Amino acid sequence: MKLTYSQCGDYLIPNLTVPDEQHYNIGKYGMLRREYLKKHHQGTYTVMLLHGTLLKYLAEIDKTCHEMLDRLVPQMAEREGVNEKLKAADQMEWVRRMNGIKSRVEEILYHDYVYEEAYKNEEI
Repeated sequence: MKLTYSQCGDYLIPNLTVPDEQHYNIGKYGMLRREYLKKHHQGTYTVMLLHGTLLKYLAEIDKTCHEMLDRLVPQMAEREGVNEKLKAADQMEWVRRMNGIKSRVEEILYHDYVYEEAYKNEEI
Protein backbone atom coordinates (compact mmCIF):
# COMPACT_ATOMS: atom_id res chain seq x y z
CA MET A 1 0.00 0.00 0.00
CA LYS A 2 1.61 3.22 -1.15
CA LEU A 3 0.83 6.38 0.77
CA THR A 4 0.77 9.80 -0.76
CA TYR A 5 1.19 13.02 1.18
CA SER A 6 0.03 16.62 0.87
CA GLN A 7 2.11 19.55 2.06
CA CYS A 8 0.29 21.66 4.61
CA GLY A 9 2.62 24.44 5.70
CA ASP A 10 5.75 22.74 7.02
CA TYR A 11 4.02 19.39 7.51
CA LEU A 12 3.33 16.42 5.26
CA ILE A 13 -0.15 15.06 5.89
CA PRO A 14 -0.99 11.55 4.61
CA ASN A 15 -3.85 11.38 2.11
CA LEU A 16 -6.05 8.82 3.86
CA THR A 17 -9.43 8.02 2.40
CA VAL A 18 -12.00 5.38 3.09
CA PRO A 19 -12.92 3.40 -0.03
CA ASP A 20 -16.31 4.27 -1.46
CA GLU A 21 -18.89 1.94 -0.01
CA GLN A 22 -22.37 0.89 -0.86
CA HIS A 23 -25.25 2.08 1.25
CA TYR A 24 -25.88 -0.38 4.07
CA ASN A 25 -28.83 -0.33 6.44
CA ILE A 26 -27.48 -0.92 9.90
CA GLY A 27 -30.09 -1.45 12.56
CA LYS A 28 -30.10 -1.89 16.31
CA TYR A 29 -27.79 -4.89 16.52
CA GLY A 30 -25.28 -3.51 14.03
CA MET A 31 -25.09 -0.24 15.92
CA LEU A 32 -24.64 -2.04 19.23
CA ARG A 33 -21.82 -4.10 17.71
CA ARG A 34 -20.19 -0.94 16.33
CA GLU A 35 -20.24 0.72 19.75
CA TYR A 36 -18.81 -2.43 21.34
CA LEU A 37 -15.96 -2.56 18.81
CA LYS A 38 -15.30 1.16 19.23
CA LYS A 39 -15.07 0.87 23.00
CA HIS A 40 -13.41 -2.50 23.54
CA HIS A 41 -11.61 -3.34 20.27
CA GLN A 42 -10.41 -0.03 18.91
CA GLY A 43 -7.73 -1.60 16.72
CA THR A 44 -10.15 -3.94 14.97
CA TYR A 45 -12.65 -1.12 14.56
CA THR A 46 -10.05 1.20 13.02
CA VAL A 47 -8.62 -1.44 10.67
CA MET A 48 -12.08 -2.41 9.44
CA LEU A 49 -13.01 1.25 9.01
CA LEU A 50 -9.86 2.03 7.00
CA HIS A 51 -10.19 -1.10 4.84
CA GLY A 52 -13.81 -0.21 4.11
CA THR A 53 -15.23 -3.46 5.51
CA LEU A 54 -16.87 -2.14 8.67
CA LEU A 55 -20.28 -1.21 7.27
CA LYS A 56 -20.69 -4.49 5.39
CA TYR A 57 -19.69 -6.42 8.52
CA LEU A 58 -22.17 -4.50 10.71
CA ALA A 59 -24.96 -4.99 8.16
CA GLU A 60 -24.27 -8.75 8.17
CA ILE A 61 -24.39 -8.87 11.98
CA ASP A 62 -27.68 -6.96 11.97
CA LYS A 63 -29.19 -9.17 9.27
CA THR A 64 -28.13 -12.35 11.07
CA CYS A 65 -29.60 -11.13 14.36
CA HIS A 66 -32.93 -10.23 12.76
CA GLU A 67 -33.12 -13.61 11.02
CA MET A 68 -32.42 -15.39 14.31
CA LEU A 69 -35.02 -13.26 16.11
CA ASP A 70 -37.63 -14.00 13.44
CA ARG A 71 -36.91 -17.71 13.68
CA LEU A 72 -36.45 -18.21 17.43
CA VAL A 73 -39.39 -16.19 18.79
CA PRO A 74 -42.07 -18.30 17.03
CA GLN A 75 -40.24 -21.53 17.91
CA MET A 76 -40.06 -20.64 21.59
CA ALA A 77 -43.64 -19.39 21.63
CA GLU A 78 -44.87 -22.66 20.14
CA ARG A 79 -42.81 -24.72 22.58
CA GLU A 80 -44.19 -22.76 25.55
CA GLY A 81 -47.80 -22.84 24.36
CA VAL A 82 -48.09 -19.14 23.62
CA ASN A 83 -50.56 -19.26 20.75
CA GLU A 84 -53.65 -17.64 19.30
CA LYS A 85 -55.84 -19.53 21.75
CA LEU A 86 -54.05 -17.89 24.68
CA LYS A 87 -54.20 -14.54 22.90
CA ALA A 88 -57.97 -14.81 22.55
CA ALA A 89 -58.44 -15.96 26.16
CA ASP A 90 -56.05 -13.57 27.96
CA GLN A 91 -54.38 -10.86 25.89
CA MET A 92 -52.33 -9.40 28.74
CA GLU A 93 -50.88 -12.82 29.62
CA TRP A 94 -50.06 -13.41 25.94
CA VAL A 95 -48.28 -10.03 25.70
CA ARG A 96 -46.37 -10.67 28.95
CA ARG A 97 -45.19 -14.07 27.80
CA MET A 98 -44.29 -12.89 24.28
CA ASN A 99 -42.26 -10.00 25.72
CA GLY A 100 -40.46 -12.48 27.98
CA ILE A 101 -39.67 -14.72 25.02
CA LYS A 102 -38.40 -11.80 22.94
CA SER A 103 -36.20 -10.63 25.83
CA ARG A 104 -34.66 -14.09 26.22
CA VAL A 105 -33.99 -14.34 22.47
CA GLU A 106 -32.36 -10.89 22.49
CA GLU A 107 -30.11 -11.97 25.38
CA ILE A 108 -28.98 -14.91 23.25
CA LEU A 109 -28.29 -12.56 20.32
CA TYR A 110 -26.36 -10.13 22.50
CA HIS A 111 -24.23 -12.94 23.87
CA ASP A 112 -23.61 -14.75 20.59
CA TYR A 113 -23.35 -11.91 18.06
CA VAL A 114 -23.18 -8.42 19.52
CA TYR A 115 -20.83 -8.68 22.50
CA GLU A 116 -19.13 -11.99 21.70
CA GLU A 117 -15.43 -12.32 20.97
CA ALA A 118 -16.07 -14.95 18.26
CA TYR A 119 -15.62 -12.35 15.55
CA LYS A 120 -12.22 -11.11 16.71
CA ASN A 121 -10.36 -13.75 14.72
CA GLU A 122 -12.39 -13.08 11.60
CA GLU A 123 -10.54 -12.13 8.43
CA ILE A 124 -10.62 -8.36 8.09
